[in-house]
Amino acid sequence: MEVALKQAILSKSPLFDNLLRAELTALAELFTVRVLRQGEVVFHEGDIGDAMYVIADGGVDILVRGSDGEMELFGELYAPQFFGEMALIENECRSATIRVKGDATLLQLTSGHLHSFAEKYRNGFTWVVVNIARVLSARLREANRKAA
Repeated sequence: MEVALKQAILSKSPLFDNLLRAELTALAELFTVRVLRQGEVVFHEGDIGDAMYVIADGGVDILVRGSDGEMELFGELYAPQFFGEMALIENECRSATIRVKGDATLLQLTSGHLHSFAEKYRNGFTWVVVNIARVLSARLREANRKAA
């Protein structure tokens, strides 16, 4: 996949708001493309996280282990949504299993690639981290609303 296409996909994501064009281009170069088939698992609940993903095409199911130990559908995501961003902040266990619905193309950014981006583009890195915090805050607010 060309860098320009990856850049166009990333530009639709709120995770990359406020990045300069050069920063977005540099970041797009660091994303790798993963093509997955229906039913393939991107990662399992409990795995150690080391990358996040932007859905370029297709969709994924978010599965969590229920109280009975069985996997339950928690939600669905479609292009150009993203998942796994907490792995860029902390190297903790994944909180869900992600399984591909149909076929999907994902853009993957490892924490190592993000750190190399940070070395050259401090301002862009700061915006990515601020944007991750905004997204996590919004998701927590929504979870609190649903729990109330």
